[in-house]
Amino acid sequence: MEKQINFDKLNGLVPAVVQEPLSGKVLMTGFMNPEALQKTRDTGLVTFFSRSRNTLWTKGETSGHVLKLQSIHTDCDEDTLLIYAVPTGPVCHTGSATCFSDDDGPAISFLAQLQQVIHGRKGMSGQSSYTARLFEKGSPAIAQKVGEEAVETVIEAMKSDGQRLKEEAADLLYHLMVLLSQHNLDLADVAKILESRHKP
Repeated sequence: MEKQINFDKLNGLVPAVVQEPLSGKVLMTGFMNPEALQKTRDTGLVTFFSRSRNTLWTKGETSGHVLKLQSIHTDCDEDTLLIYAVPTGPVCHTGSATCFSDDDGPAISFLAQLQQVIHGRKGMSGQSSYTARLFEKGSPAIAQKVGEEAVETVIEAMKSDGQRLKEEAADLLYHLMVLLSQHNLDLADVAKILESRHKP
């Protein structure tokens, strides 16, 4: 929950840490003034204040790799922002996925990267990739593949073959992610449902 923000401590600025919501990976940090924060809210694209140029800049305005806003949170001292945002491409000016390229993060963070790749295949020619061919076939065909992979996962579970179970579970998860993307959803939407059901 975003609280009142104290811009006075750093002469009108607050640090803003940008994090990928599904993987939890830190993408970059920057600074915001009230105008940058308001533009971020208004446009849904993360916008910072450049201290070197003394002006606002929206991430991706040159490269096209924007950060799509999910939510904004304020720390306990009300002088730092945590911004959840979904990147549409590499975040760092070096071409790396994040500005902390030496941190691979937990293995599960790859799912966020894979989800973006899957989203990017929508509308592409079926000749370009297997994922694009699935999208061309539509929801019934994708749903059928999810069902087939679910059955194969169950079969391997009954055999108690751990390696094959992992492989079939990976196939199942991939096809489920494609099905979600077909309906303009992703794993983060599913995670929210699970979170809402969790009772500590």
